[in-house]
Amino acid sequence: MERSDRTRRYEEAARFLPPRLRRAALELGETERARAEEFRLRAGKCMSVLVGGEERSLGMIVTPEELETLCDAAADFSRYACMDSLRQGYLPVRGGFRLGVCGSAVMKDGVVSNLTRISSAALRISCERKGIAREIAPRLFRGGGFCSTLILSPPGGGKTTLLRDLVRLLSTGGDTFPAQRVALIDERSEVAVMTGGQAQMDVGAHTDVLDGCPKALAIPMLLRAMNPQIIAVDEITLRRDIEAVLLASGCGVRILATIHAADVSELRQKPLFRPLMDERVFPLCVRIEGDGENRVYTVEATE
Repeated sequence: MERSDRTRRYEEAARFLPPRLRRAALELGETERARAEEFRLRAGKCMSVLVGGEERSLGMIVTPEELETLCDAAADFSRYACMDSLRQGYLPVRGGFRLGVCGSAVMKDGVVSNLTRISSAALRISCERKGIAREIAPRLFRGGGFCSTLILSPPGGGKTTLLRDLVRLLSTGGDTFPAQRVALIDERSEVAVMTGGQAQMDVGAHTDVLDGCPKALAIPMLLRAMNPQIIAVDEITLRRDIEAVLLASGCGVRILATIHAADVSELRQKPLFRPLMDERVFPLCVRIEGDGENRVYTVEATE
């Protein structure tokens, strides 16, 4: 994404802030706007913006009423319609943004049924970086077919951004490979950012999105219903996710997934992921190094 587009995304995200806070956000210099990752708001504390992994105060104390106003704006003034995501701690926001929230959990039968008295919020400034995977996508094919691939980096390394662009390119096709039927499991509404049944981010012409569904449930559903060639998932973190991935792999479906790990060596040291390595589910990985505009993407064999 060009620097001017990143600045524009910052300003679009700022429009969801209550007026007093919006004015403070728009006083930030253009260089910092282009590097901003999210707004952080906490009741009784100064609003800050995350730039290069560091929170910078914007000098305005956030009130509880402003947090409620922000949540109403994010939910298009219908929190009831967004209750499924709100009880999981986030709201997908029109335009391709995402609002994470903390507050008082309302429990029912051992599960969270609602969040009230919002105390903190993180408005993520989601950015598409179209084209970052252009050189990578053709290298993920062997013998004419896509090879299951892991995207690896520590937290905050840009895995979701790369995943989104790979899904778009694989679904669109290129000079050296045909368009693929991609089924995207967007459990936390961060990749496609579905609003009103439409993706706010470009995930390609042949991508089917299952939004807000846990991966362990979504993978069998997609295998039964959508006949995908590739299933794409963000952040494998649970044993049941791994079991579902093994199921899909056993059915001949290719997997594109992200995991928090700096490299294959670190991945092998984590017992949770040993079944994936033992079964050789992922022949390839893309390792991300660097940050911001200076990220380097390296395709490697996992063996």
